[in-house]
Amino acid sequence: MSQPVQPPNQPQQPFGGQPVDGNPYAGQPGQPAPAAPTGNPYGQQPPAPTGNPFAGQQPGQSAPFGGGAPFAPAPPARNNILLGVLVALGAAIVAGILYGVIAGSIEREVGYAAVGVGFLVGFASSKIGGSTPAVIGAAAVFSIGAVYLGQLVGISMVLSDLAQIPFSEVIGDHFGTVTEAWSQEADFMTYLFLALGAIAAVGGAKKAG
Repeated sequence: MSQPVQPPNQPQQPFGGQPVDGNPYAGQPGQPAPAAPTGNPYGQQPPAPTGNPFAGQQPGQSAPFGGGAPFAPAPPARNNILLGVLVALGAAIVAGILYGVIAGSIEREVGYAAVGVGFLVGFASSKIGGSTPAVIGAAAVFSIGAVYLGQLVGISMVLSDLAQIPFSEVIGDHFGTVTEAWSQEADFMTYLFLALGAIAAVGGAKKAG
């Protein structure tokens, strides 16, 4: 009797084993089965780079090359209060003399000039020393002194013209007479100009800050 002929192209068993419950990927006994696909083609890929070289660092780790945090901002510079007060004093002396020359030349005081004196003192001092209470207070006090100095200079110029004596002699030898003349001539407007100088100094300091 002849043997039956096997049909050609008979399907081969995977890896020499038998299918288990219809699963062609099941391995042989004792061998680990291959992981089944999860359906996510990117599941096993490493995370994509974010473009931040420091993203993977844990909190507390230092930046590369042994440095600290990259591009750390510099601490703000402190305001120099003492220098601001000195600038207020210098500006008060200069502005007071100029105010006195103007007042003595026209033989009267000008309110706008007193305001300008205070504003200049406050602005210059705050520009250097910052808008701190100490600097603003010093500017206000020095502005009152500047306006007072200007009034004395103006009176000295008037007395110099009346007495026909040099201005330096009036200031040096007759300064008591100048202050006495100021006391006798002081009125509401005189004190108002002093107050305007202080108010303008505060405004100038805030403007600079």
